[in-house]
Amino acid sequence: MFLYQEESGYLFNSDSHFLYNFISKFNPKGELLDIGSGCGILGLLTKRDFPISLTQIDIQEHNVFLSSKNAQVNNLTSSTVKGNFLTYNFDNQFDFIISNPPYYHDGVSKSKNEALHLSRYNMHLPLDAFVKKVSKILKNRGHFIFCYDAGMICELMTNLKEVKMQVEDLQFVYGTSKKSSSLVLVHTRKNSKSKTKVYPPLINMEKDEPTKEVKSIYQKTRTYSIKCKVL
Repeated sequence: MFLYQEESGYLFNSDSHFLYNFISKFNPKGELLDIGSGCGILGLLTKRDFPISLTQIDIQEHNVFLSSKNAQVNNLTSSTVKGNFLTYNFDNQFDFIISNPPYYHDGVSKSKNEALHLSRYNMHLPLDAFVKKVSKILKNRGHFIFCYDAGMICELMTNLKEVKMQVEDLQFVYGTSKKSSSLVLVHTRKNSKSKTKVYPPLINMEKDEPTKEVKSIYQKTRTYSIKCKVL
């Protein structure tokens, strides 16, 4: 899959690949919403491999353009929306909602680049408001799959429980086996009563190269990035 990206904006990284691999475990189908789509990688990979009707929303104009362009380049169909997810009025509910949201918190040094700031910091998409809106537009027993800062797992669980979203699956991601987890992959369902399954850890690097599991993920996603300038 060829993906154009704004050279001065937020560039997707391993998080997107790991999250897509996690999403694929749950065989998406039906109506799917990709929140904060960026250049479109997450939703378009899902559209490529699963029978979904795809809607993508992003607050930044150049990201909406790139999502549409990348869908066209890869012969995929997506409905792209420019808007603030928290205030946008959707006219339907979704079977699946996926997102690689801004999750850097207040204690992290902030970028002065406006595009990067919008894409990275959770002040633009506060966790409590984020999950409340997701719950409103997700069908009963629908799936919400996303990634977040592993250090905020307590806040995640609390906010999800308040809107009756049950965490069914978790996987923690580690940069190396000797580092603390920096990312958690989360699968929740609305009004579910299932117990939580915790997957074996996903370790990114070992001896300065990707682990066997990570290499297999990259072989599965098969993406090629093309940096460009959106005027």
